[in-house]
Amino acid sequence: MSSSEQADGRYDLIVIGGGSGGLAGAFRAAEYGARVALLEPGALGGTCVNVGCVPKKAMWLAADIAAKLRMAQGLGFGLQADPQRPCALDWPTFIVHRQRYIANIHDSYRRRLDASGIAVLPMRARLVDANTVECDNGARLSATRLLLATGGRPLRPDIPGAALGAVSDDFFQWCAAPARVAIVGAGYIAVELAGVLQALGSQVELFARGARLLDGFDAELTAQLAEDYRQNGVRLHFGHAVAALEGEPGRVRLRGADGSLSEPFDQVVFATGRRPNTAGLGLERAGVALDARGHIAIDELNATSVAGIDAVGDVTADPQLTPVAIAAARRLMDRVFGGRDGRLSREDIPSVVFSHPPIGKVGLSEDEARERYGDHRHGDNLHIYRAGFRPMLYALAESPQRSLFKLICVGQERRVVGIHLLGEGADEILQGFAVALKRGITLDDLRDTVAIHPTSAEEVVLMR
Repeated sequence: MSSSEQADGRYDLIVIGGGSGGLAGAFRAAEYGARVALLEPGALGGTCVNVGCVPKKAMWLAADIAAKLRMAQGLGFGLQADPQRPCALDWPTFIVHRQRYIANIHDSYRRRLDASGIAVLPMRARLVDANTVECDNGARLSATRLLLATGGRPLRPDIPGAALGAVSDDFFQWCAAPARVAIVGAGYIAVELAGVLQALGSQVELFARGARLLDGFDAELTAQLAEDYRQNGVRLHFGHAVAALEGEPGRVRLRGADGSLSEPFDQVVFATGRRPNTAGLGLERAGVALDARGHIAIDELNATSVAGIDAVGDVTADPQLTPVAIAAARRLMDRVFGGRDGRLSREDIPSVVFSHPPIGKVGLSEDEARERYGDHRHGDNLHIYRAGFRPMLYALAESPQRSLFKLICVGQERRVVGIHLLGEGADEILQGFAVALKRGITLDDLRDTVAIHPTSAEEVVLMR
């Protein structure tokens, strides 16, 4: 049955949510011959394709080009540019390219859905029971399995004047870099937006409630990232809780919990977390339990509290990473419709933040390793190795930006349990080393590997 044909209401699988996890589950189930319906009222691809990973990476690439063009001028390249706005980006032109790329992804999804015989219904749905959903138009569909993959949305804090601030979704509607931007938060969205906007011409100030960037990443690397951001002109305010926004659109001030009042900003962006899309799903009617933070509670196999109903992606408490949602959905369908015994390992999941420069990790941080394996000052169980350097391009351009790579090893065999990379190319370098870590690589294995010179990646196999 093609996605354009009329549904008859009976399926093997109904998927609620057409983001990365929902689509992956639908496609994999269809490969096994399951009859699948997918309900999605918005654009296919969910957050990642439309207001997340894909447009974010496009803007990161634009910012990276802008930074390299500025370095190129200093290295002797004769570039024709407005002397008042060197290497300025024409946002509308770039957005046309960005949205064309996204439109091609949408088209690819639609072709695959048609080819797979998946019925796509562009509407919302709510649970009636463990096997039945009711659509916005009143139609009821039934299936032996239901998959909930409705994702999440940005959280706007409950403070006075919050409506004066934007959230990350709003950023993708902008057609120019505001002159002055305040970003509230210190997580991956805050850090990524700060780097992009600063590189594209904004003066960015970041206001963090805590004492550091990126909780969950190695503290030593995030300290170096903070220094790199300062060198690039980003102003960082740590220990600064925002209590209210004041002013008017285009001239917004941040009122601190200590009573302080900032200078006015053209835009303020809240990057203070996300919340799961569970409202209106009828979870309580079907008996689907939530955890303490409002996510759909799941076990290690992505099963909810109701037999036959599963959940994947940001609507659960799993790591908010697109590849995690995709992997969980595929393994789930392999078990349910393929008879295969597979499950998603939530250990040693690699992750990258597209900061400037990128920062990535897989495995344990130094603090986590000390807690699990003990302090090397009281034995030889824990071994930490570091390489701090300037990549060649930045050294040539006399840029102060520095990279920091770090290995966490344990035991007499020095098994690698953590790899942490901050620097140019870290996002691409980490993937292969993540495979090695999963396979139990040791420090000697790295040192036995001949380095590729001159690269940043060689620092991983040359650490002493």
